[in-house]
Parts: sequence; structure tokens; C-alpha cells
Amino acid sequence: MDWKIPLSDIDFGPEEMLAVQNVLQSKWLTMGAATEAFEQAFAAYIGSKYAIAVTNATAALHLACVVAGLGPGDEAIVPSLTFVATANAVRYTGALPVFADIVGEQDLNISYHAIERAITERTRAILVMHYGGYACDMPSIMELARERGLKVIEDAAHAPGSELGGRKLGTWGDIGCFSFFSNKNMTTGEGGMIVTDNEMFAQRLRLLRSHGMTTLTWDRHKGHAWSYDVVDLGYNYRIDEIRSALGRVQLGKLPVNNERRRRLTQIYRDTLRELVPQVSVPFEKHPGISAAHLMPILLPAGMGRSYFMELMKARGIQTSIHYPPIHTFAAYRGKGRQYLPNTIDIAAREITLPLYAGMTDEDVYNIVRTMARALVFV
Repeated sequence: MDWKIPLSDIDFGPEEMLAVQNVLQSKWLTMGAATEAFEQAFAAYIGSKYAIAVTNATAALHLACVVAGLGPGDEAIVPSLTFVATANAVRYTGALPVFADIVGEQDLNISYHAIERAITERTRAILVMHYGGYACDMPSIMELARERGLKVIEDAAHAPGSELGGRKLGTWGDIGCFSFFSNKNMTTGEGGMIVTDNEMFAQRLRLLRSHGMTTLTWDRHKGHAWSYDVVDLGYNYRIDEIRSALGRVQLGKLPVNNERRRRLTQIYRDTLRELVPQVSVPFEKHPGISAAHLMPILLPAGMGRSYFMELMKARGIQTSIHYPPIHTFAAYRGKGRQYLPNTIDIAAREITLPLYAGMTDEDVYNIVRTMARALVFV
């Protein structure tokens, strides 16, 4: 469909074209110098000792779960209000994802108190997801994890550049995982990054992303080795040079684009408060600095969400939902403890409005005015 205002859009220009052209001219397409440069730049920006680029964020989460020691018989606590990859990554290891409820209408993140209630003798890790780029209660969660001897994995797919207490999200836990999917704040089409300050984790992550091999094709190309050993059961989770080159350019644009997203979010909040006061907007006065990846709103209980979204669609405005709760999917029914009243209530009322750095202020005003007219008929 030809949307007047799509849900998301990418900021690609001559810089990205040149970066790809340079890789093609080099004739080295697999993981090499561009990937190393991207990893170094991302680690410096995030403030982590190590950054390991991978093919996507699902691969990042899977490797994080493997390195955290998850296996059959173990449990990991996860939110249900997230993309299914967060829980899938736990199941790939043979462990069981145990779902914990979110905080409530103003905070769509996993609840510290729900995490605490979900811990058992089989719990080995906590996976948090910073919804929309807004920080989970990391100080409380980290204190709890240290007391119980649990690993913490941050799903920071929404949060490149988000901060809490002067620290970038992704650096609070033992391992942080980022996504560069096409709808994210910075994109390589597909792609992901794992960050950690743990040297042993970083060494094993590098092995696991490339078949458990002790040297890479790039190492042999540079003359640093001519053979290799395989020392672990690894995977083919490598990124390529084209995406890494795109990532470096996109990373350079991220601070300005995140600031623009925050400005648009504030315009949304002010205009919604004025024209559509019956709609609730989560994360008002939330602590920290958000990457403002999503613009979620909550309709009043009982209001017809599907009909409202169709009315917006008819006017050329794309909306979405984030997310259908994982525990309601056929593949997850009956798995883990599932008393999640806040998740069920809010997931049924949430709508995601368009938000991307290339939007104009007038786009936001038009969306909210259209909402005000549409809600009359819902």
C-alpha cells in the first residue's frame, strides 16, 4: 500500500551508497576490516569493552543465552510483551522461558516484582527488553540478579543510544543485544550486535558466531594463519562487510536521529493531550534518556482497536501493535507460568503510531487530528 505516513522509514543517503560501493570495490565481502571497524565504533559509542557483530538480533540473543550457560532443565525469566525472538532464543538452548508481567499502563517493561516472584531453583537468567527504547528498572533488577546468582541479558533491540543513570542500555547486564533490522533506529537491513565487558564471554561469542573455528577467512587472508581448529559447537552467525559498512554510517547518524525522535515524541504527547485526552500515552516522565524507537498509545478499555486502525489505514496512516503477547501464541500455550493480567490488558489496547526521524512536525499534527476524527466513530 502507498502510505501517506508509514509506520517507519529509513534514513539512507549518499553516505550509505558510498560505503557499499567501497566494499564492492574492495572485493572482500565476508566478515573483515569493515566489520572490525564497525565493532570498534559501536563499542566506543555504547561504552562496552567488546562488541561482536552478528547476522541479526535473534542470533545475538541465542548466543547470549548459550554463553550465559542456559540448557535443558534451566529456566529464564522473560517478558511476554516483546517480539517472539526474546523467548525463542531461550528455547533454542533447551531451557524454558518463564513469562513475567509488565509494570502497568505507564511502564510497559517487565516488572521487577514479577521477576522476583518468578524465580525458582531452576532459574539461571533474566532477559529484559527495553520496550520502545525506555529503560527497565535496571538498578533493582541487577541487584536482584546478583543476590540470586543470575545472569542478565538485555534485549536492547529498541534501545541503541538509550541511557539510564549515565550508562547506555545494553551495558547494565552481563550481555546486551542490539538489532539493526530495517525498522530500527539504525539499520543495516538485517544485522545485530552483542556487547559485553566480560572477556571470556567475548572470546566465546566470537568463536560461536563462526562455527567454533579458531581462525577466520579474514585471518588467513591477512596471512595470520593458514589452518584452523574447531573448539566449540558453533553456528554461522557472521555478518558481512556490506552490512557492517552500512552500520558504521548509520551509527554516525544515530545521535541526531534519536534526538529528532525524542522531539517528535514530545510533540505527540503534547498534541494527544490536547486533542485526544481519552488516549493514554505510556512512559510519561520515565527515567533516563530514550532512543524513542516506538510511539505507543493505549485506547480506553472496550474501544474497538481493529476498527480504529482500519479508519487510520483508510486515511493513509499506517499503525501497528507491539506486541501480541508471546504466551498467547500456539507454540507457547501451556509453557511457563502465565498469570500476566497487566500484559493481557495493555496488549489488547496498545496501538503504535508512526515514528521515524524523517517525519515532520506537521506529520504528527496530521496523525493526531486524524485520530481525533476517527475516534468519534469507534
